[in-house]
Amino acid sequence: MKVLDSLKDVIEDAIHGTTVFERINALNPDYIPKNLPHREIQIRELTVNFRDILINPGSTSVRVVITGKTGTGKTVTAKKFGEIFSEIAKEKGLKIFYLHINCHRQRTLYLILMEIARQLNLQIPNRGLSSQETFKLIYDYLDKRNIQLILALDEFDYFISTSPVEDIYFLVRIYDELNALVKRIHYIFILREMSSLASLDKSIKDHVIKNIIEFHPYTSSDLFDILDDRIKTEKAFREGAVPEETIKFIADIYGVDKGGNGNARLAIETLELAGKIADTEGSPQVSIDHAKKANSKINPELSIIIDTIKDLDLHQLLVVKAIMNLHKKEGVDFFPMGRVEEEYNLVSRELGAPPRKHTQLFEYIRKLKLMGLIVARQSGKGMRGRTTLISLSVPLSTEFEDLINNEIRDKLLQQNNY
Repeated sequence: MKVLDSLKDVIEDAIHGTTVFERINALNPDYIPKNLPHREIQIRELTVNFRDILINPGSTSVRVVITGKTGTGKTVTAKKFGEIFSEIAKEKGLKIFYLHINCHRQRTLYLILMEIARQLNLQIPNRGLSSQETFKLIYDYLDKRNIQLILALDEFDYFISTSPVEDIYFLVRIYDELNALVKRIHYIFILREMSSLASLDKSIKDHVIKNIIEFHPYTSSDLFDILDDRIKTEKAFREGAVPEETIKFIADIYGVDKGGNGNARLAIETLELAGKIADTEGSPQVSIDHAKKANSKINPELSIIIDTIKDLDLHQLLVVKAIMNLHKKEGVDFFPMGRVEEEYNLVSRELGAPPRKHTQLFEYIRKLKLMGLIVARQSGKGMRGRTTLISLSVPLSTEFEDLINNEIRDKLLQQNNY
């Protein structure tokens, strides 16, 4: 990094200096991309459930439940579906409006009704109206304009857990209150856990649980495609600024098949922060080391992982030290399993701890991967044969090295005292 004369120069350089980003807003949590890799099936399921309001509008009120853990694409998929479905309806001469309401932000039935009115540009009188009166105004507005409304209630779990049962009952059984023959309001209930519905009365539950669409956590391959799409299709970064190896590294950290939580939101946040770290360091590319630094700041589980290092046994710690040594010696990010085993054997003998056999070493690697302390993946093109490639998931810092070395020393002392 270049030396600058004053703090003003530092700020000016950061403002006008080169950047790895092209359209950083494409990494925003609220951004709706053109494509939704690996959510095409869910889009199709939503379409099949809602197509009746295109074919025979007003005959029935459609209710769909979307369920899945945080970061599995529930919100963005619902919004993308609503956007495209409304466009198709307009082309057919029909008015279908999609409204998305977050129940954690609009925390009461009153606030939800006010938000529906606001998004419809409907003026509600200031005098105190009941929920029935307010919803009647909304329905009359839809009826006069021949509008079908798809209402997505995001984080509906929160509304269930905090609202009086009569408000939940009113919201999901609105047509019992309105006595309306033409059904104009349809629902997408977005939940993290289906178990949140367990406390509901059967008469309410039966109105909610009609059609369930599940969103499973993303695999590392899925996450690679999602990140690659944001980088290339959405042009979040300048061309060539993010090497494929960096994308793979982030995808492997969070992929559910690699011991991660399958959270696309965290993967995208990590990519964005890695880019900002690259900009801070004046680097033209986002490296794996930048991704490691970003992961250490974003990953909420990383501090827990670090805390559990003291629970590792001596030889598990020696495996970590071997990988650390390879990073320092060879200056690359991933190492074949055989190379890690060679370094582990060397480290173990140097410290007077006879190395364990290959099968036991493989088990150590598996546990460290499940803990999230290392990333392991199969080799691809450019390498002879198939082998497991291994890297640390955390940046190699003096603090981390000291932690590992101190734990090894303590374990050796304990072993020698027995």
